[in-house]
Amino acid sequence: MIHFLNLRKLNQPFEVAFQKKMKQLLEGGWYILGNEVKQFETDFATYCGTKHCIGVGNGLDALVLVFKAYIHLGKLQKGDEVIVPANTYIASILAVLQADLVPVLVEPRLETFNINPEAIEAKITPKTKAILPVHLYGQLCEMKAINEIAQKHNLLVIEDAAQAHGSQFSENETAGNLSHAAAFSFYPGKNLGALGDAGAITTNDDELASVLFSMRNYGSKVKYENEIIGVNSRLDELQAAFLSIKLKQLDSENEFRRSMAKRYLSEIKNDKIIMPTWDFSQNHVFHLFVIRTSNRLALQNYLKENGIDTMIHYPIPPHKQKALTNWNQLSFPITEKIHDEVLSIPLNSGLKASEIQHIITILNKF
Repeated sequence: MIHFLNLRKLNQPFEVAFQKKMKQLLEGGWYILGNEVKQFETDFATYCGTKHCIGVGNGLDALVLVFKAYIHLGKLQKGDEVIVPANTYIASILAVLQADLVPVLVEPRLETFNINPEAIEAKITPKTKAILPVHLYGQLCEMKAINEIAQKHNLLVIEDAAQAHGSQFSENETAGNLSHAAAFSFYPGKNLGALGDAGAITTNDDELASVLFSMRNYGSKVKYENEIIGVNSRLDELQAAFLSIKLKQLDSENEFRRSMAKRYLSEIKNDKIIMPTWDFSQNHVFHLFVIRTSNRLALQNYLKENGIDTMIHYPIPPHKQKALTNWNQLSFPITEKIHDEVLSIPLNSGLKASEIQHIITILNKF
């Protein structure tokens, strides 16, 4: 069986370095907000081209804390509206709700799966104060158009970059520095994945960063002195150490994924399968390679019978989830079509050349 993702295999090249680092941490005896977190924050900020990186517990917390920090600074108020893609993982919308803000859903482009800038302006009201573009599957949104809309209407832009580590338009335009602030997840399956939950926020805003450094740690900058109402969402020393080790290989991991994607796009020829749209630039890191088909169940079963594991990202659109009953009656035809048709096929550096060829051959025979 070709597994969709074999984390054991992906992390195997780093094991010696992980074990050495773990030994150092055990001997050092410092486990929370120490030098490893500071080092990773410095390294990841440099990688993204931002002044600040704030390590937090996970990607959802990263988004929630950005919104809460902006509320603390008076740049957002509870009840303000945030433009969010209708086609996203539910975490994007949960973050808006958990900050007592109101998500306003906007349809994507069918070709890219990402929010359609042309559909944003029609949803802007006097209560709209922010846009949350999601770089879904690792492909950057149309940030130039989105930022122009935001500037025109004086809106904050916050990137959900949870799947887009290293995606870039140019050397100076990388996921994480294309907006006022960005949220990252380092969930184990991500292109830059920890060995547990972890997340981070990047920003060039000194004032925002200062609030976030405090807010993630009970609202405290000095131990037992609490200036604001905060939470406990701190990037773990051990995960930070692991991430620093893996960050050095992120560009090569992304390049491998792009090379695989190029093979899939050029060699999979089947009129029953719709391939993703990509301009072959570095604006996509292929966290996921997502195809579409009108007969998904048949294709998924066929691939399983031929030893290929797949996944569906995501089977139920957020507005149809039981958790969001207020949105269940809404209709987003493009989003619903995407969720009915998408299928993610294996794509990562743990795959052998023979496995990649097998996937191509089997898909062409469907």
